[in-house]
Amino acid sequence: MMNLTRRDAIGRAAAGAAGIALAGTAQPAGAQEPARIAAFAGNHAPVPLRFDPAGLTGLSERLITSHWENNYQGSVRALNTIELRLAEALADPEFPPVVYGGLKREELHRTGSVILHELYFEGLGGNGSAGGSISEELARSFGSVDAWAAEFRRTAMSLSGGSGWCVLSYNRHTGSLHNYWAWDHMHGAVSGAPLIALDMYEHSYHMDYGTAAARYVDAFMANLDWEVVDARYRAALA
Repeated sequence: MMNLTRRDAIGRAAAGAAGIALAGTAQPAGAQEPARIAAFAGNHAPVPLRFDPAGLTGLSERLITSHWENNYQGSVRALNTIELRLAEALADPEFPPVVYGGLKREELHRTGSVILHELYFEGLGGNGSAGGSISEELARSFGSVDAWAAEFRRTAMSLSGGSGWCVLSYNRHTGSLHNYWAWDHMHGAVSGAPLIALDMYEHSYHMDYGTAAARYVDAFMANLDWEVVDARYRAALA
């Protein structure tokens, strides 16, 4: 029998409770109507692709379209549902804390998924050639652009066969660039401004590459739009 820590048990209970809440229940007697506040508006809309998905090198139109329509848009819809459930829960003074905690966990999870997917798709559509002020900072932080790319690939491949994100961020605390390993949508450097987000969940490459994650990483790098990355870097410095 598998041994669970108290933290694991609480986390699983909260996630299960959140699932029950997401399924929808009748509003308890005496509960107020949900307040219409910006934090729980539930009105997020998918951001359209800024490039032709048939025009990428090594990433098929079928893969990109499926990823955008199913995984990204699925997270947008889920986030909207969770926010509306939170608005309902906030209006109910008797709402169980453990269930509320499960909803808050899902809020963080889906928020991360939406943002990271938008960073991912917005960063594609280029020719993969680094330039601008970001290339100078990569050389300062890692020794050279090639050295950065090698470390970025190594970080990404440490997630292959599982799940997570490889994220190049500008760390405002250290004033330098770092490649961060994120096991799921909720991991990220507290003071980091993400510049590149590489999705390493298998749904992002299995359709084209099966288990050959390294080839997918190469294709992603070849399609990076460094003008977008450089603009993000300059915005992070502002």
